[in-house]
This record gives sequence, C-alpha cells and structure tokens, in this order.
Amino acid sequence: MSTRTEIVSEFYGQYDEGERLRRSRHGQLEYAVTMNYIHRFAEKGAKVLELGAGTGRYSIALANEGMDVTAVELVESNYAALRENCTGLENIRAYQGDATDLSRFEDGAFDVTLVFGPMYHLYEPEEVDRAIDEAIRVTKPGGVLLFAFISVFAIMYANYFFGNWALGQEENFTSDYKIRHFKEQLFTGYDVVEFEKLFEHKPVTWITTAGVDGLLEPIEKRPDFDIPEEDFGAFVDWYMAFSEKRELLGCTNHLLYICRKK
Repeated sequence: MSTRTEIVSEFYGQYDEGERLRRSRHGQLEYAVTMNYIHRFAEKGAKVLELGAGTGRYSIALANEGMDVTAVELVESNYAALRENCTGLENIRAYQGDATDLSRFEDGAFDVTLVFGPMYHLYEPEEVDRAIDEAIRVTKPGGVLLFAFISVFAIMYANYFFGNWALGQEENFTSDYKIRHFKEQLFTGYDVVEFEKLFEHKPVTWITTAGVDGLLEPIEKRPDFDIPEEDFGAFVDWYMAFSEKRELLGCTNHLLYICRKK
C-alpha cells in the first residue's frame, strides 16, 4: 500500500499547480479571490506561514509585497522548484515538511497562517485534527488562519458527468450518502458544514467561509466557454461580492475557512 506522501508526491510530480493558477480561468479566479482575502489580514511586514506552498505562487508574491514569509512544502519536486523560485528573495524561507508536524516552529510565531493544500490530502481524522492543531499552535493569539478545502459536491460536478457518475458516487459517498475520506481518492472533499465542525472545539473564532472559484472549473471544460480579458476583471469583482453566500458554497470547488486564534 502506498503512503499518503507517496500518493500525493506521484500526482504533483507530474502536475504544475502554479501553471493552473496562471493559465486556467478558474485558477486565475481562485488566485485573485484568495489574494484578496489574504490582503484583508496581512500587510507589509507581517509574518506569514504557508503550508502546502507548492512551487511558491502565493508565498513568493507575498514576499515580493514585503511580507516575512515561511513556506513549507511536502512534495520533493515542488520543494525543489520552490527553493529555486525563492532565489534572490531575502524575506522568504523554504522548508520541506508535513502540515501534521510543525515542531520546527515555536508557539505563536506567525501573524497569519495559510493552510493551502494539506486539507485536500489528509484523510485520517487524527491527521486532520493534528494539522489543524499545529497550524493554530504556531499562530499568535489574535492572528488569522486561512484553511483551503474542497467541496465534495464540486468534485462530483467537475469530474463525474462524463459517463462515470456511479464511479464518483462510490468513491466519495457511502451507500447511505455519508461522505468518505480515504487516501486513494487523492483529493478528498467535504460538506461545508462538515468542515466547519472540525473547528467547533478549537481555540479560534470563525470569521467567514468563502468560495474562491465558483462554478468555473466544470464550466470551463465546455468548448464554447469564453471569458475575454475585457470581461474577466468585472467577473472577478462580481464574484467577490457573492463569494460568501451560503447557498453558493457547495458549488464552488475550492473554499476558504477563515478564523482568528483566541
């Protein structure tokens, strides 16, 4: 049986997440909306930790804005690219590591903690809980945490309308429609309320839950899909106005749970 790290590393060794955020419209929207939320809580000089930093799309942008950034990435190939991309930047440090073990960092070391990939690939309740606890521990009291997660319903909409619905249903739900989490899924999805309940007994105060890419991922696969440059800026502004509407959250692929440490 492959380990979680092996499964995730095999996928990201063949996939360029940074390019997705640059080239696809759903990736561009996700990046724009996510940066908007980061900027609400982090400014120049802020000590920012990003867990699941990939090749550095967010971390390097924030370092270039004058933030003091620490980036942690699990996958060896991503980490190598991250270190190379950090060349010449003095206010960013890169480490290879797992979000479930942040023992190299002291308690309360960061103003803002971004958990932008690990929750997609943590399947055992104990590991999920440990990652949340570690992120909270290394954030200062009053600091803000942003956790990215995926809607299980959006996983279905985006990937299983191609003659393979029964396969997706079996993979993501039990026979009585309870949500499943296991490592062979690679990406594990949540009901929004299910994810929020992970924090019920944690020393944090919920700020908001927001979608970051709406319905774009499944729609973008249509051959007639088109959002020209002259429309895209307006579309981003429109989406930001509705990104926190509860009735829309289950349809967005990627979401943010945002909270403040007590």
